[in-house]
Amino acid sequence: MSRLQRGRANHGFRATWGRLIRVASVLAMGATVLGQTARAEEPTGKKVFRAGAAVSNITPSLGAEIVGNWKRPKATHIHDQLHARCLVLDNGAERIALVVVDKIGVSREDCDEAKKMIHKSAGLPTDRVLIAATHTHSATSRFPHKQFLPRRIAAAVRCAINNLEPARIGWGTAIAKEHVNNRRWLMKPGTKLVNPFGGSDQAKMNPRGGSPELLKPAGPVDPQVCFLSVQSAEGRPIALLANYSLHYVGGVVKGHISADYFAVFADRIQELLGADRLEPPFVGILSNGTSGDINNVDFRKPRPRRKPYEQVRFVAHDLAQKVFEAYGKVQYHDWVPLRMAQRELTLAWRKPTPEQLARAKELKAGAKPIAGRPHEESYARRALWLEKLPPTVATVLQAVRVGEVGISAIPFEVFAETGLELKEKSPFKPTFTIELANGTYGYLPTPEQHKLGGYETWLGTSRVETDASTKIVKSLLEMFDELK
Repeated sequence: MSRLQRGRANHGFRATWGRLIRVASVLAMGATVLGQTARAEEPTGKKVFRAGAAVSNITPSLGAEIVGNWKRPKATHIHDQLHARCLVLDNGAERIALVVVDKIGVSREDCDEAKKMIHKSAGLPTDRVLIAATHTHSATSRFPHKQFLPRRIAAAVRCAINNLEPARIGWGTAIAKEHVNNRRWLMKPGTKLVNPFGGSDQAKMNPRGGSPELLKPAGPVDPQVCFLSVQSAEGRPIALLANYSLHYVGGVVKGHISADYFAVFADRIQELLGADRLEPPFVGILSNGTSGDINNVDFRKPRPRRKPYEQVRFVAHDLAQKVFEAYGKVQYHDWVPLRMAQRELTLAWRKPTPEQLARAKELKAGAKPIAGRPHEESYARRALWLEKLPPTVATVLQAVRVGEVGISAIPFEVFAETGLELKEKSPFKPTFTIELANGTYGYLPTPEQHKLGGYETWLGTSRVETDASTKIVKSLLEMFDELK
C-alpha cells in the first residue's frame, strides 16, 4: 500500500458517523489495495536475514609513541595499516554491530562516543554495538584529535549498514592447540620471585625458555577457534568473524606500526576463500578471545630465532588454514534468532595498602628503588593513580545470541579458564568471549590466580577487586539464560 493510500484509509477510519458513505468508500479501496499487497508478498513472505561488513582505516601519523611494552619507541614506519573492522547483522527484528579495532585497547570513553555517533547517524541503539580491541602491541595511543578514533569506528558501522543485503549465516569451530601456551608458570620450590611491592609470588610470567626451575603451567589454554561465516543469498562471501584466545604474537621491528597476526589472518582467509576484489569487499575479522595469560611461546624449550614478522605470518596462516578447512563443513541458515543484552556491573577499584601507599610516596619524593624489586617506580605511580580513583567503576558486559552461537564481551584481559568456564556453562554451543570489549580495565585473574601472584595480579596491572571474574561470569551466564 502506498503512503497516499494508507493516509486515505487512516483518514477514513477517523471519520465521524455522519460520513459513513465516505468511510465505506475509502475502506473498500483500502481492502482492495491490502489484498493486492498480500498477494504480491506471498512468494517472498518469509523472514529475511541481512548482513553487511566494512573496514575503516585508523592508522595514526608517525612520531607518536608505540604502547604495549615497558619502553615506548616512537613510530617511524608503518608496516601494515590499522583498521576498525565491522560486521552488522539484521534479522528483521534485531540489528547488531560487531566492531574489532586494531589497538591495544579502546577506552570506555571512546567506545561510548563512537556509539553515540552511530546512534545519531544510523539510528542503531548504543546497546546494540560491541566494540573491542585486538590488543596489538604495535600501535600508538595518540591520534590527530580526540574524536578521530570514535569517528572512524562510527564510519565503519555506517558503511557496513550501507552494505546490508539479504544473506545467510553459519558457524563452525577448529582446534589450533600448537599456538597457545599458558605464559604463567609455577616454579620449583626455592625459586625466588619478588614483586614490585616486596612480596613473594608463586607464579612467573614469561619465564626463561627451558629453565630448570619450571614446574608446570599455572593454568589451562583454550585451543578452540570459533567463527561466524556470512554469505550473500547467492553464496558470495561477505565476512568471516573468528575468535582465538592468543595474545599478540610479536616479532615486530622496533618503531613499526603493525596490527600483528590479526590483520594477517584477515588477509589470508580472504585469499583462501577466493574473496579478493569482490563488491562490496569481503571483510575478514579476527577478535581476541580470553588470552590474558596466553601467548605463543612454548617455555619448555628455548624459543628459536625468527626473522621479523616470520612468526606472525606462521601463526596467522596456519590459523586461517584450519578455519578454511572447517569452513567447508559449515551449514548455512537463511534466518536465525538474533538477540543482544547489555548490563553495567559495578566493581570496586583495588586500592594500595597503607604500606604500599607510603612507599609509593617515598619514591615519588625521590627515594631510590630497592634492588630486586622489578619496575618498582612504575608500580608506585600506578598505586598513586589507583588511590585517587573513586571507590567503584561501572563496567559494560554484553551477551549476544546469533542462532545457536553465544558471544560474551568483557572489558578486561581475561584468563583462559574464565573463557573455558563460560563455554562449558553457556546454553549456547559454541560460545566464545571477545575480551577488551567496550573499555579496558587491565587484567582479570581468577581469585585462585590472584593467590599465586605474578605480573597479571600485581596492583596496577590488575585494577579491580580480586573476585571480579566470579561476578562477571555469574552476570554473563544470567544474560545468556535471558537470551535463550
